[in-house]
Amino acid sequence: MRKWILWALVMVIVFLSLGPFLWFVDTSFKTEVEVTAIPPVICPSGSVGFYVSSIKNYRLLSYVKNSAIVATLTTLITILLSLFAGYSVARLGLPKRELFMKALLVVSMFPQISIAGPVWRILYRLGWLNTYQGLVIPYVTLTLPLGVWVVASFFKQLPEDLEDAAIIDGCSRLGALFRIMVPLSAPGVFTAAILVFIYAWNEFFFALLIMTRQDVQTLPVGIAMFQGQYTLPWGEIAAASTVATVPLVLLVFVFQRRIISGLSAGAIKG
Repeated sequence: MRKWILWALVMVIVFLSLGPFLWFVDTSFKTEVEVTAIPPVICPSGSVGFYVSSIKNYRLLSYVKNSAIVATLTTLITILLSLFAGYSVARLGLPKRELFMKALLVVSMFPQISIAGPVWRILYRLGWLNTYQGLVIPYVTLTLPLGVWVVASFFKQLPEDLEDAAIIDGCSRLGALFRIMVPLSAPGVFTAAILVFIYAWNEFFFALLIMTRQDVQTLPVGIAMFQGQYTLPWGEIAAASTVATVPLVLLVFVFQRRIISGLSAGAIKG
């Protein structure tokens, strides 16, 4: 009996979590008449008109391109810096290492609104507003603590004998990092990369603050700016939201084993 109750609760939670997304996907394949129909139409006609309209009339592909560029650059820079920082924390015996890690965690918890003003002024003085680097740099700052924590926790679990053997054989510290540590910590590095990419793809606040020109806006901001002549274009918004969400869903489904193994290994071994 308890098993059935547990399964029922799980199904309710899954339905409440996926319900809004599935409704938007369903709406994206409707026609204008079906969107406004009362009672609501559950089974759409399969029209792709809203997708075509969001591309032609609302610059959807431009928003996708901007989000892809920003998220990819953020992920690459964050992971590269996390590798060096994580290795330093795990292997080089930094003084006050635990204090440094705690401070890093505290900094990552600052609300975005508390640093929005200084960030905007710095970017304004640098002339980086409405530029990719102007958005990537704040994203790297915000995601770096997560990357360092995940990568360092995996580096700490690897035996130091492996590095010592590589160094004795003539490998440098840098070579040991990329030839020994990174391959053996691939699940953790990959997990950090996926989480950073998802954050950069979905982030809204700084993208809205920094990217005010339409040609450089990312997907979350671009979708929020969809406007109709008299009402909100719900069909186009549903189509664009589906385009924004499906790649992340597929990414998680394809790599779910590596993500779960990376997160669980860090939690169990750390």
